[in-house]
Amino acid sequence: MRQTLLATMLLGAATAQADEGMWMPSQLPDIAAQLRAAGYQGNPADLADLTKAPMNAVVKVGGATGAFVSKDGLVLTNHHVAFGVIQYNSGKSSDGKDRDLIKDGFIAADRAGELPANPDYRVLVTTGFDRVTDRILANARGKQGRAYYDAVDAATKSVVSECEREAGTRCSVANMYYGTDFYLIRQLELRDVRLVYAPPEAIGNYGDEIDNFMWPRHSGDFTLLRAYVGKDGKPADYAADNVPYTPPAHLQVSTRHVHDGDFAMLAGYPGVTFRHRMASEFGNQIDWQLPSRIALFDGIIDTIDAAAKADKTAQVAYASQVQSLKNGLKRAQGELDGLRRSDAVRVRNEDEAQLLSWLARQPNAAATRRDIDAAQAILKASMATRDRDQLIGTIRGQTQLLRAALTVQRRAIERAKPDAERESGYQDRDEGLILGQLKQAQRRYSPGVEKAILVNLLAQYAALPAAQHVPEFDAVFGTTPAQIATKLDAMYAGTKLGDEAVRLATLQDANLANATDPLLVAAKALLPAYLRIEDEGKQREGDLLRLRPAYMHALIDFRKSQGRAVYPDANSTLRVSYGRISPMSPRDGIDYRPLTTVQGILEKHTGQAPFDAPKPLRDAIAKGDFGTTADPTLKTQTVDLLTNLDTTGGNSGSPVLDAEGKLIGLNFDSNWEAVSASWMYDPRYKRAIHVDMRYLRWLLAKVYPAPHLLQEMQLPAE
Repeated sequence: MRQTLLATMLLGAATAQADEGMWMPSQLPDIAAQLRAAGYQGNPADLADLTKAPMNAVVKVGGATGAFVSKDGLVLTNHHVAFGVIQYNSGKSSDGKDRDLIKDGFIAADRAGELPANPDYRVLVTTGFDRVTDRILANARGKQGRAYYDAVDAATKSVVSECEREAGTRCSVANMYYGTDFYLIRQLELRDVRLVYAPPEAIGNYGDEIDNFMWPRHSGDFTLLRAYVGKDGKPADYAADNVPYTPPAHLQVSTRHVHDGDFAMLAGYPGVTFRHRMASEFGNQIDWQLPSRIALFDGIIDTIDAAAKADKTAQVAYASQVQSLKNGLKRAQGELDGLRRSDAVRVRNEDEAQLLSWLARQPNAAATRRDIDAAQAILKASMATRDRDQLIGTIRGQTQLLRAALTVQRRAIERAKPDAERESGYQDRDEGLILGQLKQAQRRYSPGVEKAILVNLLAQYAALPAAQHVPEFDAVFGTTPAQIATKLDAMYAGTKLGDEAVRLATLQDANLANATDPLLVAAKALLPAYLRIEDEGKQREGDLLRLRPAYMHALIDFRKSQGRAVYPDANSTLRVSYGRISPMSPRDGIDYRPLTTVQGILEKHTGQAPFDAPKPLRDAIAKGDFGTTADPTLKTQTVDLLTNLDTTGGNSGSPVLDAEGKLIGLNFDSNWEAVSASWMYDPRYKRAIHVDMRYLRWLLAKVYPAPHLLQEMQLPAE
């Protein structure tokens, strides 16, 4: 009888490098010896208990990570993770005045002055993590394609619905090892989140895209939020009389000084890694996906910049979207460079050839190989429409009003079904998020910019081979530049969806299918195409869910024969990595020290963005009044620090803890040489970049003072 994947994986754990791996908390007691040998002074068994500190202080924030740092629901995360909240509160204030919190930063003088986040912003506290594989796969076995997908989907919805009977709970099912194991994630959903403290962008994003993924860094990439609940202590929508949430535990910011070689441990919600994908997928990533993504994002950024150039309001409205695109663009460029530098296609092909050679000598090899070959055939076939699928997905994902129109039209279709049969994202549990997305569109939209984005994307669509064209898109938008421009002008001149009240009213419109608003008419016409492409994807995904486990079992057993561990690819579930504060030598003659100081801020300062350090910061550096936050060895104020922790996207905002479990850093980036680690891990180059908590303390004490927050976090006032 085959062992469970978790047990099999742990047999090889003793040989894993201390700085490699994104471990599930439940695995940590099994590698307790390694954790202790690395320097951890706490009880590794406690790390597996999500109801105990420090794990119950780590939260999912806005698609990334954060942590509670006070008993009154204060949440520390990155400036860029909370950037949408900052942008949402910029523009016109309630008293009609213009405010630019992106440029100027924000400090709430008291709790009454804290500003509500955009309505769909969430803080999620993980309270449960349970294996439910047998329940999820019970009715799928023996099925194929769409039937297999639907069986897994129905079981997932049933498990989630049962879990969410408890009010205020958000549940999900995580797919581990590509369809082999499934876990039920239970989270407390905090819906009232408020902005407390944000440094100016020239601190929170110092260096912007020039420094993004680069070391040395000098960014104070942090923001403080606060989670609120109703007076009964339960999660609630925003209300002025809500009260701060009392977390079961919070992290204590360390006041000690850290050094090269010190133990470091990170807990967070890494997005997605692909280290266990097939060799053909590595090839597709390098040969097509990354180059096409770079071109796509670059074009959208240029389009937004040009369309909003003369409109300050539009620039503010699209600041968060542009920031996200720039980050994605640079990440794709770094990933492509790194994978090419590592010769990833050749290395992965050779490794897979060794795997298949080993497999041929194992019992039941023929059946396993049939499933592997079938999966590879499906992946190859999907390449025929990859350009079309990417563009059509982007047309929806990078617009506000068109996306809103598609959402409400799809919602109308789904609402006619029993809740359990609706598409995920359109069930009763999703109504609050849909409402929040429709509300926030108002502050992230300009008709001229959205039309410009669509002109750019539709021109690329029109240039696709005829075989990849979709009749509905051709009919709605036309196929020539002149047709596209004319049709878009008519749609956006005639739509009323730019009015928030009109947009929200569509949620109550029982006759939506007969609506005459041109964007709603267009969305209705486009929806069959989206549904058809979605159905094709589900057919493909169902077969891959059924077939990929054969590859994973073979890979795990092969790695075991090599004495190597296999930890699960990241999938936005809570993970822990550990290592140390670490220097790096990326190339001949270049050595990276693991700590940067405020001297580097002045060295980079040009007076022009993105190296325009604010005058209060420069004055404070010149004054040299660093107090107890100054590094005793360097004799100055530190800014950022470098570790060899294993991280990826989604780990932004992850707390970095010392050997005693105290907070020493806040993760915000990877180094350029390691961006490709989402696909291929290389311990020579993998580093993670964090805000040194001594810099945060100094900024709150001496530069943009918030003594009340230092007091709340039980930190010296300096």
